[in-house]
Amino acid sequence: MNRRYISILLFLSLISGCSRNALFTIKIADFGLKPGTGENAIPAIIKALKECKKHSASVLIFEKGRYDFMIDSTHSRIYYESNTTNDSPKNLAILIEECNGLTLDGGNSEFVFHGAIQPISVDHSARITIKNVNIDWDIPLTAQAKIIATSPKNIDLEIDTKQFPYEINEGKLIFTGENWKARPTGFMEYEANTHRIAAGTGDNGCIRGDWSKFTEEELRPGIVRLNGPFTRTPAVGNYLILRHSKRDHAGIFILESSNVTLESVNLYHTAGLGILSQFTRNLNFRNVKVIPNNAKNRYLSGHDDGFHFSNCAGKISVTDCEFGGLMDDPINVHGTSVRIIEKTNDHQLKCRFMHEQSTGMTWGHPNDTIGFIEHKRMQTVSKKSLKRFEKITPEEFLVEFNDPLPTGIIVGDALENLSWSPELAIQNCIFGSCRARGLLVSTPRRVLIANNKFESSGSAILIAGDANGWYESGAVSDVTITNNLFKDGCMTSMYQFCEGIISIFPIIPEVDPLKPFHRNITIEHNTFNAFDFPVLYALSVCGLKFKNNRIIRSHQFEPFHERKHFLTFESCLNVEVNGNQFEGDVLAKDIRLEKMDKSQLNSDLKLLTKSFE
Repeated sequence: MNRRYISILLFLSLISGCSRNALFTIKIADFGLKPGTGENAIPAIIKALKECKKHSASVLIFEKGRYDFMIDSTHSRIYYESNTTNDSPKNLAILIEECNGLTLDGGNSEFVFHGAIQPISVDHSARITIKNVNIDWDIPLTAQAKIIATSPKNIDLEIDTKQFPYEINEGKLIFTGENWKARPTGFMEYEANTHRIAAGTGDNGCIRGDWSKFTEEELRPGIVRLNGPFTRTPAVGNYLILRHSKRDHAGIFILESSNVTLESVNLYHTAGLGILSQFTRNLNFRNVKVIPNNAKNRYLSGHDDGFHFSNCAGKISVTDCEFGGLMDDPINVHGTSVRIIEKTNDHQLKCRFMHEQSTGMTWGHPNDTIGFIEHKRMQTVSKKSLKRFEKITPEEFLVEFNDPLPTGIIVGDALENLSWSPELAIQNCIFGSCRARGLLVSTPRRVLIANNKFESSGSAILIAGDANGWYESGAVSDVTITNNLFKDGCMTSMYQFCEGIISIFPIIPEVDPLKPFHRNITIEHNTFNAFDFPVLYALSVCGLKFKNNRIIRSHQFEPFHERKHFLTFESCLNVEVNGNQFEGDVLAKDIRLEKMDKSQLNSDLKLLTKSFE
């Protein structure tokens, strides 16, 4: 075969490959949808997506502008969404279903939604990219108000009636939206100048008193008085976030899909979780922001978590993303434990989803690896291959295994699906002030948390895991936390599990000091601007390193935490603390050991308190 013939073959092969991979361009305008018209965009997008599915690789392009999305009762779906109220069917706007090789390019447009609706759903699809999209509501499903006057008996609020319309009904403040009405059930106080949650408030309450006994009155349009009495009042000039709706729709829902990329997306508001990824493999988020819309003078953004990854697999990469003004945690990565309620035979178990907001999922697939958890000590005692998953009700299901069940497993113990646990890399992100913690991690695969900035209201990082309460599974085995900046806004308020700026706090009813739950956690080369005592609390870890970190005393806030030690290790093995540097009058440089022997600690710190009870 001569060289010329080989060159021709290579050229033809290249042309053929390019042809197979070429993007087929589809413009939404070709389906009659123009920006700025105010018409419902859903019908045109349904038609465009049908055309996209005809091609192996396509791009759907939107001309830059505003597009409106109204609830269409014919465009809905029954979805069981993790950590979400199971009100179905869900109202859908953009549904990408059974589609391969699609890029949705919003052209940096505004996608504006009306009522309780799910903006984007990706269902059983692969190679999907969503980019250049701004998601918002004209009337959010959370409200805010400026505090203009306070006294022990009254709080006067200024409310933007265009964004947050309301009525007073029999002395009660009711927010009214597009086909909904709701009364506030919770409050958060944000500082006007910093956009941070006011220190010392959190879940303890920025307004203290019996909300059910409060009354409200309108002094004039847009000015509402809350009548107490109150045991605490927020600061004049700050903003109250008034939470009033359910978390019944995600912002973007990604279900049983693979290779999904989100790039240059702004979620200014959501009806529930921001981006919920569930039983999906390989996710890549770049320059995705869940933040308040400053152009509308908003202090609130998402209704709940920013990114929520439930039972995902492959690799999750989160890079150059930003979070602020959320009503829950910016990122939560976990599996779902289920409880054994009956042994039906030697190969089969009947199980139940234990949390009301995590039911109905297709929890297992043939050949998935399932871990058997002795729930009191939280030890994985065996692993088996799954043969069959059969749903009985949204709450209960059967699982059958290829091999006989392990001995010793009893009703009340738990299972976790180890096959659906991801590798995780979170880099160059900004975790601004949000309700609760910053980053929650529960996965047994490799985790890298690097070059991020944290200013979370509670713990910056929580490594938990349980099969008794939330049933969010996942003992970690390889976590590196490095080159991060923990600003002094971290740990300014108390929330569940917040025992330090970094809190490693699995829920274990009966801790076995010789059999730790978590393994191999390295915390090194980070900077902590600490105003209070506790920087790290760790329970039940084997192989924990806290090395070469920089701790700088901050005087921005008053210390308040009950823990009065720099580091606390409880029931841990093989702990190393060396090379850390202290600047300023750091409140504590000591280590407290609880329920563990000092031989398990290698440290260059001179001060050491001990508790072996």
